[in-house]
Amino acid sequence: MSQSSGRRGQFSRRGFMQTSTAGLAALAAPAVATAKKSESNPTVGTGEHRYEVLHAWPQLPEQFSWQTTHNVAVDSEGLLYVIHEGRADQTEHPSIFVFDAEGKYVRSFGSEFQGGGHGLEVRNEGGQDFLYVTAYQAVRSIAKLDLKGERVWRKGAPMGAGGYAEGEDQTSHAKAIWGRDRFMPTNFAFHPDGGFFLADGYGSYRIHRYDQDANWVSVFGGEGTEEGQFHLPHGLCIDDRGEGEPLLVVSDRVNARLQWFTLAGEHVRTQGDFLLPANNDVLGELMVVPDLVGRVTLLGKDNQVLAHLGDDAARIQADQKEHNGFHIRGDESTWHPGRFIHPHDACFDAEGNIFVAEWVGTGRITKLRKLG
Repeated sequence: MSQSSGRRGQFSRRGFMQTSTAGLAALAAPAVATAKKSESNPTVGTGEHRYEVLHAWPQLPEQFSWQTTHNVAVDSEGLLYVIHEGRADQTEHPSIFVFDAEGKYVRSFGSEFQGGGHGLEVRNEGGQDFLYVTAYQAVRSIAKLDLKGERVWRKGAPMGAGGYAEGEDQTSHAKAIWGRDRFMPTNFAFHPDGGFFLADGYGSYRIHRYDQDANWVSVFGGEGTEEGQFHLPHGLCIDDRGEGEPLLVVSDRVNARLQWFTLAGEHVRTQGDFLLPANNDVLGELMVVPDLVGRVTLLGKDNQVLAHLGDDAARIQADQKEHNGFHIRGDESTWHPGRFIHPHDACFDAEGNIFVAEWVGTGRITKLRKLG
């Protein structure tokens, strides 16, 4: 499978950051603090895969502001956790917010990740849920927290993997430095043995494996376009939908594809025809893939495309070409009901609803309420 080198050049993460300058002024203003209401919400999908679109679903107290939203996760009680990248100059502002089943604010914490909050996953261990957090930019690190935000551990780069610059094992830095020798982790997937996988998506373009005590074990991948290589391995999850052993699926974002691996890191298969796949989640026979260019893709058991939910990809791509940047993400007046701008993460809840976090400076969390 070949990918367009032009596409790879246009849509790198650093390219996003460099070409979005025109919208920064609009992004600086805090968004409305409460959920938007509508008499009639749009629907997306078809047949048994139909969803009511509830944009800006959670409600945030007025003392806080929505900031660039990155990832979402649901705990065993059905509470929704949202992580913001946050603003480095707002050191007391939380980066992680918790909402109940009605979208009402419950609590917040995580100010230590302000300016670099990124990945967020919930794992149940021995009957207790824990949060796993990744951070990039100047706060590049990984952490395990309880559900109230108390730290279990926090770590920098696994220096035993080799290839990292001196000091990357620290958990706080004077500034963000980009490069393949930097640690810029993006997301987790949980190994059945109690350990976990970690994508160093903005850093070394590798996948690390850790044991159940959070000790580094091994690494695979690296920069490239061949199978088993990555150009920004942004998201990952365990895919247990098929027969046999579960597989690790990686969203190889700028290569516009998903890649499946054994849990030992051996390449199994590749699937293309994505735009900028950012992450994955699995429920039953379904996989949801948030695609950063204006759509959320739903795959069936055999990885056939069931639907592109909220698809506005053509307009987002045209906007990027016209403005040499993503003007739409900074101008909320141009957003269309029922359409996505930049889906960065998505996850299912136990009832089959889908929560979508978008990479927009004013932040947006959409609930896709299952109708099927």
